[in-house]
Amino acid sequence: MTKTLTLPQTDLTVSQVCLGSSHFGSSISQSDVFRLLDSFVDHGGNFIDTARVYADWLPNGANASERTIGEWQRQRGNRAKIVLATKGAHPDLKTMTVSRLSPADIAHDIETSLRYLQTDVIDLYWLHRDDANRPVEDILETLNKHVALGNIRYFGCSNWTVPRIRAALAAAEASHSMGFVANQPMWSLAKPNLEAIGDKTIVIADDVDIAFHRETGLPLVPFTSQAKGYFSKLAAGRVPPADQKTYDNATNRVRFARIRELSERYHVSVSAIALSYLTSQPFPVVPVIGASKLAQLEDSLANSDLVLTPDDLNSLEQVIVQ
Repeated sequence: MTKTLTLPQTDLTVSQVCLGSSHFGSSISQSDVFRLLDSFVDHGGNFIDTARVYADWLPNGANASERTIGEWQRQRGNRAKIVLATKGAHPDLKTMTVSRLSPADIAHDIETSLRYLQTDVIDLYWLHRDDANRPVEDILETLNKHVALGNIRYFGCSNWTVPRIRAALAAAEASHSMGFVANQPMWSLAKPNLEAIGDKTIVIADDVDIAFHRETGLPLVPFTSQAKGYFSKLAAGRVPPADQKTYDNATNRVRFARIRELSERYHVSVSAIALSYLTSQPFPVVPVIGASKLAQLEDSLANSDLVLTPDDLNSLEQVIVQ
């Protein structure tokens, strides 16, 4: 059973890992999604993350993930046992440079998500992107209105830079209102090749971001936390060309060797070490994991309570400069 933690400044007690859902209801069928969700709950998981934009890139795919999760919750009658997070205010995929962070945009996406998720309230609402030209005070005012209306309970940010998060936290403190309770950037033990990341609006956590979280204690809920299973695929000798392009570099080769040493010492899988690197940090981290098969999910959950030592963490953080 996965352990739990309570996110600071909230009453949300969540499982140590969060189940991501970007392909739910699209490339992963509803029946397979239901099996994954049932298994996640059976293993003690209760934190599920989705987004209004998921599957918008497919014909007739709009809201596929939210719709599927909503139907699962309806059929299982377990909404009260789930901490449900979704993201909104993402730009239209055809016009990624056009912001959608106006009060009307946020309201539209919240109302749409509530409808497809078949729920009265969203436990944790993420802003999927930022607009640096829009004052953080205005954004916080809009979100707090939706808290007051009972549409959302708490809110966080995804793909925001540290300076903007700092500004938002300061604005919330100055106005004595709710601020961001968590941050969701891209982060994993695998160091990505930045030139291979096509979407330049994604924020990839770096040393500055991690230092910020150590300083503030703001929870980190990273997506792509397993680097699409890169280290597990490397161990199996089967790395697809796309993953090779994104993650093959000297730093990751050195880290992989150290991961294998630690996996043998602790008698756990390669993926368990990669996840434990995140959850063993000195600030709250709840990785968003992905799975398309039950075996993948069970592997990720099998040793989610493993805690690495500071020496282990330091050894995994070695960077090779080329």
